[in-house]
Amino acid sequence: MTSTPAITPDPAPFLAFLAPWMTRQRWFANRGAAPALEQIGTWDLEQSEPGIRVTTHLLLDHTVGTPALYQVPLTYRSVPLANPTALIGEFDGFSVYDGPFDPAYTTGLLDFISLGSESTGDQMWALGKRTAPRVGRGLVSRVLTGEQSNTSIIFEHEGETPVICKVFRSLHDGDNPDVVLQTALAQAGSPTVPQPVGHIVAEWSDRGESSGRATGHLAFAQEFLPGVQDAWRVALAAAAEGTGFSVEARSLGIATAGVHATLAASMPTSEVTPADVEAVIESMNGRLAAAIAEVPELERFGPAIRQVFAQAASVSWPVLQRIHGDFHLGQVLAVPHHGWVIIDFEGEPMRPMRERSRLDSPMRDIASMLRSFDYVCGSLAVGGAAPAPEWSTTARAAFEEGYGAASGCDIRHHRALIDAFELDKALYETVYEARNRPGWLSIPVDAIERLCTRVAR
Repeated sequence: MTSTPAITPDPAPFLAFLAPWMTRQRWFANRGAAPALEQIGTWDLEQSEPGIRVTTHLLLDHTVGTPALYQVPLTYRSVPLANPTALIGEFDGFSVYDGPFDPAYTTGLLDFISLGSESTGDQMWALGKRTAPRVGRGLVSRVLTGEQSNTSIIFEHEGETPVICKVFRSLHDGDNPDVVLQTALAQAGSPTVPQPVGHIVAEWSDRGESSGRATGHLAFAQEFLPGVQDAWRVALAAAAEGTGFSVEARSLGIATAGVHATLAASMPTSEVTPADVEAVIESMNGRLAAAIAEVPELERFGPAIRQVFAQAASVSWPVLQRIHGDFHLGQVLAVPHHGWVIIDFEGEPMRPMRERSRLDSPMRDIASMLRSFDYVCGSLAVGGAAPAPEWSTTARAAFEEGYGAASGCDIRHHRALIDAFELDKALYETVYEARNRPGWLSIPVDAIERLCTRVAR
């Protein structure tokens, strides 16, 4: 390997150079606000070509509230690329590029994982860990568009198994559930997740931790399944055409039960304590208060929602375990001649990492998927093409029946708990839609009204 002389830009001008570009990125949470950036660490990927340096910067944004930490991989080239698409600008005599769009970064990233390499940088270190046979060389990379919180890079070459590597843009102290859960499921022989290839772990400075250090995952590579549709698109097309989804929903319920069973068998579980229930209900009431503050029209449902939460606190709960945490039709792939494959086990992006890694009730996943069936009909209605009202009802019932048949858990015995989790999810959706898609706000608000009305009967 050759080494380009170390690039150590003066922090203030460099961060001022980078800030306008960051505000335009989909993964940057405070779009529209000028970032107040602080660099807390860097690490490099070795390069075989002279005149190129690949550096990943960890940048802390102090703009609002709790500081947000971002992973920003950049490439520095003394000779510019012919394709300027990913060019951020010129700095200190180098052309600076967004790493995932530059083959110097993507090739180095996949090699770092496959070879189990280690890099000690400025105030941090990174380590690649391979969990499958080494992938082939010479794969061509492209960035998957449309993502918001991460950047996914697809690696493909004829005759080689395609790979997708997710680069986590927003970093937190603690293991990322996407890496931990999918790896555990695959190692346990589950056919319902893609095969993992490997990941990168890192340690960096963190003034918020008592030790002054934090650890977490930077990237996760796994098998890529090309040419497949997610269940959201499959369900949306069926509803738009007036075609039932009961068979598909039932098989998805069976697949979900299998994932829950494998996670329960291969990872820790815990009997529910009164303190556990109190913590969950307190979190639900906190989300309700926050949602009302953001969407005041929810105030009229407040008493009924609190009653649903109180009822959930009074019933028996199943054993706590690791779950998906953000389960919806967009997280499920329809793979021909195979069945459903479940992906993206990160949990809700708005929840802290440690909260996403806690043991939780599998009924939360059930409620989230029920909300997703409701969203199929709601999104079509917003677009002026309302499907038959029984489409969602029958799909929801089939999903529950499939889950119950495979798990031996009669969903009807946990209806009060599922109602509470479904309302909790709808409150989360309400805040999201108010902030990002006001035209869709009626979908979760109408669901809250229906749930409150039904439970009150």
